[in-house]
Amino acid sequence: MQRSPIDPRVQVGHVHLKVSDLDRAIAFYQDVLGFEVTQRWGSSAAFLSAGSYHHHIGLNTWQSRGGSPPPAGHTGLFHAAFLYPDRPSLGNALKRLTQAGIPLEGASDHGVSEALYLTDPDGNGLELYRDRAPEEWPRLADGRLAMHSHPLDLQALLSEAAA
Repeated sequence: MQRSPIDPRVQVGHVHLKVSDLDRAIAFYQDVLGFEVTQRWGSSAAFLSAGSYHHHIGLNTWQSRGGSPPPAGHTGLFHAAFLYPDRPSLGNALKRLTQAGIPLEGASDHGVSEALYLTDPDGNGLELYRDRAPEEWPRLADGRLAMHSHPLDLQALLSEAAA
């Protein structure tokens, strides 16, 4: 069987997370990260978006109301990643996290991107990141990517946040 690559126009449309407390999850994604609720289904589900898209994040308690995060060492989602359009907007995200007292679990410069890592109130891993332009990506002599993981200068990132 010959394999053909996926259509390059395919994108991740949204992530849908099981949460234990819908109001707490909405407060985090809306008040801390800044997503807007586009629709709510009573006390069981909510859909949030950045901008006018129908939803980038779905939250539900259908199978998880009052539940606990999966223990370490089990399979599941490592993290959901949210792509910010530029460095100032990622700086704004860091500012919001700092003001809300949300701790980072990591912050990395990968050469191709800059990323902030954290966990939501239900233990779901999140990456907030911005991509560099492809012409800025580090490459080996033969043209292959040379991604890395260096510490991200958080103070410099914060200095680029919009006033």
